Amino acid sequence: MIILDGKKSSQSVKDELILQVKQLKEEGRRVPHLAAILVGNNGASETYVASKVKNCSEIGFRSSLIRFDVDVSEDELLEAIIKLNNDDAIDGILVQLPLPKHISEQKVIETISPKKDVDGFHPINAGKLVQGMPTFIPATPYGMMLMFEYFNIETKGKNAVVIGRSNIVGRPMSILLSGNHQFGNCTVTICHSHTKNLEAICSNADILVSAIGNPGMIKANMIKQGAVVIDVGITRVEDATALKGFRIKGDVDFDDVATKASAITPVPGGVGLMTIAGLLKNTMQAYLNK
Repeated sequence: MIILDGKKSSQSVKDELILQVKQLKEEGRRVPHLAAILVGNNGASETYVASKVKNCSEIGFRSSLIRFDVDVSEDELLEAIIKLNNDDAIDGILVQLPLPKHISEQKVIETISPKKDVDGFHPINAGKLVQGMPTFIPATPYGMMLMFEYFNIETKGKNAVVIGRSNIVGRPMSILLSGNHQFGNCTVTICHSHTKNLEAICSNADILVSAIGNPGMIKANMIKQGAVVIDVGITRVEDATALKGFRIKGDVDFDDVATKASAITPVPGGVGLMTIAGLLKNTMQAYLNK
C-alpha cells in the first residue's frame, strides 16, 4: 500500500517553480505576483491564506495580502478586485472563501478577470475546462492530477467515483478524470446527498475521490480491494487532548480503509498541500500568458 504523500509531490512542483523563478531573475525579469484577499478573521481562512503566502515566499514569488473587516461592503470589495484586475504587476488574484453572507460569492468570482483567476472559478474558465480547452483548473482538482502524475497512478479505463458535486472540487474533478488525456479516460460516477446505494457504488470504484467534509464517513466496507483512495475532506474536529484544541480529519477512516486500498492520501499531508501546488502552478501560468 502506497501513502500518497503530499509533501513529496508538492515539493516536486515547488522545485520546478523555483528553477523557473531563478531563470526569470537571471534574465532580469520580474517574478510572478499573487494577490490574496481575506475578509474577516475566520481561523481556517487565516491558516489557508498564511500558507499560500508562505509558499509564495519559499519559491520566490511576490505576494500581497489585502485584508478587509468582516463588515466590508460588497461594492468596496468589488472595487478592490477591479483595481487588481487593472494592475499589470499582479498576475493572479484569489479571494479566500467563504465570504460573509452579505457578499455574493458568485459576483465576486465573476468580477475577477478570467486572465488572473488562478483559483479557476470564473464561469469562462469553467466553460473552457468542460470543453477541454487550456485554462486555469481549480487548484484542488489540479493538485490531485499533479499528484497522479507524480505517483504515476494508472487511470485509463478505470471506474472512478467522485463523492461531492461542488464547483470547487467535485464537478471539475469528474471532468478531469473523464477527459481524454494521460491521467483521465476514466468512467466516472458522481455521488451526492441524494445518491442511493452509496456503499455499493463506492465498492465498485477503482479510484475513489471523497470531497464532502464528513469526517471518517468512508469505511473499509465501502472500498474495493486495491482501490486508490483520494481524501479531499478537511474538517476541524474538537479534541481537548490536542495542542490547538482540535484535529484535522478527512472524510476517510484512514486506518480502516488503508487495509484495503492500494494507495491512499493522508489528512493532513495529502491533497491540501497539492491544492497550494496547483495554485502556484496556475499563478506561474498566468504570468507566462502575458
